[in-house]
Amino acid sequence: MHDARPEPHDEHDAGTADGAGTTDGGPGAAGGEPGTAAGSRAADGAGPSRRSVLWTAGAAGAGLGLAGMAAGTASAAGAAATPATAATPVSAGSAPDTAAAPKRRGRTMIGVPFEGRSTVRVAIVGLGNRGGSMIDLFLAVPNTRVVALCDPVKEKTAKAAKKVTDAGQPAPAVYANGDHDFENLCKRGDIDFVYIATPWDWHFEMAKTAMLNGKHVGVECPIALRLEELWELVDLSEQTRKHCLQLENCCYGRNEMRVLRMAHAGLFGDLLHGAGAYNHDLRGLMFDPDYYEGPWRRLWHTRLRGDLYPNHGFGPVANYMDVNRGDRAVRISSFGTPALGLAAYRKEHMPAGDPSWKETYIESDRTISLVQTAKGRVIRLEHDVSTPHPYSRINSLGGTKGVFEDYPSRIYLEPGHSDDQWHDFGEFAEWDHWLWKEHANPPGGHGGMDYMLVFRLTQCLHLGLVPDFDVYDAATWTAPVPLSDLSIKAHGMPLEIPDFTRGDWKKARPGMDSEKPTG
Repeated sequence: MHDARPEPHDEHDAGTADGAGTTDGGPGAAGGEPGTAAGSRAADGAGPSRRSVLWTAGAAGAGLGLAGMAAGTASAAGAAATPATAATPVSAGSAPDTAAAPKRRGRTMIGVPFEGRSTVRVAIVGLGNRGGSMIDLFLAVPNTRVVALCDPVKEKTAKAAKKVTDAGQPAPAVYANGDHDFENLCKRGDIDFVYIATPWDWHFEMAKTAMLNGKHVGVECPIALRLEELWELVDLSEQTRKHCLQLENCCYGRNEMRVLRMAHAGLFGDLLHGAGAYNHDLRGLMFDPDYYEGPWRRLWHTRLRGDLYPNHGFGPVANYMDVNRGDRAVRISSFGTPALGLAAYRKEHMPAGDPSWKETYIESDRTISLVQTAKGRVIRLEHDVSTPHPYSRINSLGGTKGVFEDYPSRIYLEPGHSDDQWHDFGEFAEWDHWLWKEHANPPGGHGGMDYMLVFRLTQCLHLGLVPDFDVYDAATWTAPVPLSDLSIKAHGMPLEIPDFTRGDWKKARPGMDSEKPTG
């Protein structure tokens, strides 16, 4: 039986307020690297430090504009910032217009290949533990150079630059002059792809800047936090002809890719339901003063009530069901428990006078969302980082011929199974994706899925292939962040999920279930 599970994920955006990162998994996680203490260093250069920006955002709810989240237009200015606790609740009697699509201003990016190139030139923005570890994988894959690095903490850029030269590559350009030096990096003419691993607050702005400067861009999840921002990234990708990708590594997990191929081969019959989650006890890490500097991760629990991190669970199940490739996520209904876990943990573990005592937590300890597709299928999403729970992404798929469930992995499929007992998923190893057959023991974290993502991404860039997923997938997988918050406030009212493809979802097309390139 194969059940080499990835180490528990922490935040993919491993950069923190001043570039100090988090390791996915954290202290005590199986195979996880220890967290790095960055201290309270301010960024060099003019203007407020990234840490102070995040503290201000936490106090004022900056960048969320909850009252404007339901607007389905790509507003350049966005809605006015509004504290989450002061946001006007959505009336249970009238659903906001969340599905209206703005007029297309470019051409679809569906099926658009990268431009082939002999060497893929990568820039990395954010060198905390996530970016600082992913650089090793970019240096390990063929036909790839790391040409530029950005982080306001110079010690981080120096450490990463040494990795580049130790790998035998030329010294990279370094951008460490304050919070906005990434803008100068994006102006360079020798960059093909910008990889962003920073706190969530910065994702939209950085992705937008990269595309406006003619760069393909990949972002750790979530790619943005408001519907207006998601639409703007879709429009910018179509206008600039540059790909904007949600770098969802869980889609490249061995189990996920095996289930994907089995589903597409019809082994599950007609698909009916699936489930995905991010259930991971992060209480100790969120109250660690060094692990999430700022502490930006905990502050999100003072701003939103909905699912803060749907991508790990939603992405793989959406792939199984060909969402945006013949089916579409149509509506979402979300419910949330009271927010008790973080306050209880603080009471037990944090001393009087700790800054956390000034915080009011509103994020539901567990959110449960039901997403329905155009074909009537149902996807259950869960999020819980505030209560005791063994790590689980659930990762389940069911159809008319049987069901798969993960954590631990087990399967029951007719006609081979007929005893009403779970069976060994290892029986189906022949269905492994070609990536896992070619790289049976990949390097890197999370059971190898990080390497698979980087290898496949750079392979597509090198050979001029269509990427496995696109900006429409990024927007769809992230839409539950604002929509679940609105639905919870409306007592579970179903809200329409925008069709970011503007009707193109009806056309079947390839995705993660790729053929091995011959080139």
